[in-house]
Amino acid sequence: MTILTGKAEARRRLQPDRAGALRKIWEHRADYAYVLPALAVMLIVIAYPIYYTIELSFFNTPPALQLRDKIFVGFDNYIAILTSPVFWTVTWNTLTWTLASTLIAFVLGFACALALHRDFVGRGVLRAVLIIPWVISAVAASYIWKWIYHSDFGIIGAVLVGLGWADRPPNFIDRVGTVLPSLIVVNIWREFPFAMIMMMAGLQTVPDQLLRAAKVDGANAWQRFWHVTFPHLRNVSTVTILLLAVANFNSFIIPWIMTGGGPSNASHIWITHIYELAFGRQRWGVASAYSVLLFLILMALGYFYVRALTGNEQKDGSK
Repeated sequence: MTILTGKAEARRRLQPDRAGALRKIWEHRADYAYVLPALAVMLIVIAYPIYYTIELSFFNTPPALQLRDKIFVGFDNYIAILTSPVFWTVTWNTLTWTLASTLIAFVLGFACALALHRDFVGRGVLRAVLIIPWVISAVAASYIWKWIYHSDFGIIGAVLVGLGWADRPPNFIDRVGTVLPSLIVVNIWREFPFAMIMMMAGLQTVPDQLLRAAKVDGANAWQRFWHVTFPHLRNVSTVTILLLAVANFNSFIIPWIMTGGGPSNASHIWITHIYELAFGRQRWGVASAYSVLLFLILMALGYFYVRALTGNEQKDGSK
């Protein structure tokens, strides 16, 4: 009897809240009218493409047919993807690309931020120099590195041969075993300045009083970093890692321009493989199924990103 009474009481308490929310929406209906154009644009440029991609993923679209003559196949596209050996090769490449690029770029950027946090002569110039890779266009950087890696005219191969460390210039992006690590190096070179900037901003929030107090108590540099500095950077570190992971998982320019996914799919990641299926082979249904899976993964990463941000805001509000 007590349980039923408690449920009825809880239901009674919720009803005024719902009515109050609806009443507030009705009272501010004129305010919502201002955002209707933005909502309409979002429905057109975001919601409809997502809906159409999901719908197209259940159809077969042979290149010989027009898109309006597509054939309904249900979940066959998803089954074909999950049972294809290319899918697992591309997935492994994507995971390797994302994890290696994210973690190494973050660690390198964090180390640079710690080094530049101290006062020394030329710190401003060094900051400007280290930011250059992030400022350069990804397209320009891809072509530059493509020439740097070139097996005949690349500067790295010329230096190795000139120093006697190699008999002939190595093939960095033309071999299956070296192409993905070579692309990861380029991606890290482009992304570590972003991590550096984020961590430098986070270091500004570490209280100097705590660092001085820890030093007075006898804590060495490592103890001050681990027990004082790093706890204050935990939130910004989480956000930075998630942003890097989302960007890397959805990265397209560097692998596509430098290798186009080759050789033998050794540098294909999900986004480049989807592009090749859609615009190279005109397999729109399979490419849409890939896109739906990629969308779900990115939505999961976005959820953790929003959760990290809202968690930080709640902690700041409680303080």
